[in-house]
Amino acid sequence: MQRLTKTAHGKTEYPERVLQFGTGNFLRAFTDWIIHRMNKETDFNGSVVVVQSTKRGAADVINEQDGLYSLFLQGMMDGKAVRRHEIIESISRALNVYDQYDEYMALAASPDLRFIVSNTTEAGIAFDEEDELESRPQNSFPGKLTALLWKRFTHFNGDSGKGLVIIPCELIDRNGVVLKEMVLRYAKAWQLGEIFAEWVETANTFCNSLVDRIVPGYPKEDGEELERELGFADQLMTVGEHYHLWAIEGPGWLAEEFPAHTAGLNVKVVEELAPYRLSKVFILNGAHTALTPIALLSGIETVKETVTNSDTNAFVEELIFEEIIPAIGLPEKETTAFAHEVLSRFANPFVQHYVKSIALNAIPKFKTRNVPVLIKYAEAFGEVPQRMVLALAAWIHVYKKSETDEAYIVDFFRDQWRACNGTDEAIEELVRNVLGYEALWGQDLNRISGLTDQTARFAIHIERNGIIDTLKKAGAHGERYADHQRS
Repeated sequence: MQRLTKTAHGKTEYPERVLQFGTGNFLRAFTDWIIHRMNKETDFNGSVVVVQSTKRGAADVINEQDGLYSLFLQGMMDGKAVRRHEIIESISRALNVYDQYDEYMALAASPDLRFIVSNTTEAGIAFDEEDELESRPQNSFPGKLTALLWKRFTHFNGDSGKGLVIIPCELIDRNGVVLKEMVLRYAKAWQLGEIFAEWVETANTFCNSLVDRIVPGYPKEDGEELERELGFADQLMTVGEHYHLWAIEGPGWLAEEFPAHTAGLNVKVVEELAPYRLSKVFILNGAHTALTPIALLSGIETVKETVTNSDTNAFVEELIFEEIIPAIGLPEKETTAFAHEVLSRFANPFVQHYVKSIALNAIPKFKTRNVPVLIKYAEAFGEVPQRMVLALAAWIHVYKKSETDEAYIVDFFRDQWRACNGTDEAIEELVRNVLGYEALWGQDLNRISGLTDQTARFAIHIERNGIIDTLKKAGAHGERYADHQRS
């Protein structure tokens, strides 16, 4: 079977106006799809250069397929099952920055380049003391970006009209502001001068943004069947849901330069991002991160099965309606409606969202998505939220064997479990050490009243009796959720 390429399919070429850090499924099913639709429906006229900014990625495959790939959007629309297929043409090429650093830096001189987008995980926007301007490449994403901006600044002699619009998609609070702070920190550390720092501040637009679409990625169960149906092989085939939201906190003129809304897309340039972010990160992403260890320890593979399985569905529902929504303090009517929509999306019969994919870099995700809710709940109600704490205890058990996080996190948990002899006292000590490891959480979680004892109780019960019995002991019965549905 021939591979999907421009020879087999054809392809429209556009100027390279967007630089994208990240080769993963999400950006291809979200940002690159949005740009593809803008090219078809508006005068945007731009393609994406994708940068593989880590040593492992899909750059080679993207180039082998000439940037083309199939996207299946599927789910319920107006009560009917709808599946749509499209070949996405927005990617021009991919660069592996470790092998093609000069080609990467050459993009700084491009007069067509206008936008930068990224999705480098929650841990990606960070400062690395070892990064130098002369590094080829820098270790961190902000380091790579700073080097590119410096090259552009010098190439165009500080022209204020050559600044870029930078829209990070990482799920951290104020992601655009934090990214700019990292760039300015590198500028100072590398002694690039006040004029460059001022150019970064005034000529470039760093936007906070929030993205929302569930993207399971390659359809493992029916990929070969879909390839036979399409008539070509496609290693980049991606599946996502119909729902999408990109909320961008930025100036009004951005909607004209990035006219996604005129293509009928749910892309909003807004003055205030906080309400969108809190709902999405804490309800949707927070529920994802909390349900994943429960599913993993239960032998459940997908989000859909987790929210429809009789042993686990009440946990997810009560987590959202009884702990997350009361804690975050947003208008109840809007958040409750959003939560019902989220549960419907989780149960999408067409989307097989594997919890193993959510488990990647789980501890940084839990820190960002769940710990703030846990703290808010404890402050508001004088006790810790049971289901959120159960999820924390479950993650501690998952990390007995997990290797899907940064090396120092994996090594820390491995050492803790090796030192644990399995007694109640040893598990309590392990929990205390985990909660007190400030490199994980940015604070000592043992200081939250009741958290250490309750986490230890759940961790011990999981060790002795398994996750399902622990769920029952936690009182996940679903009756209060039913009240929400009737109201």
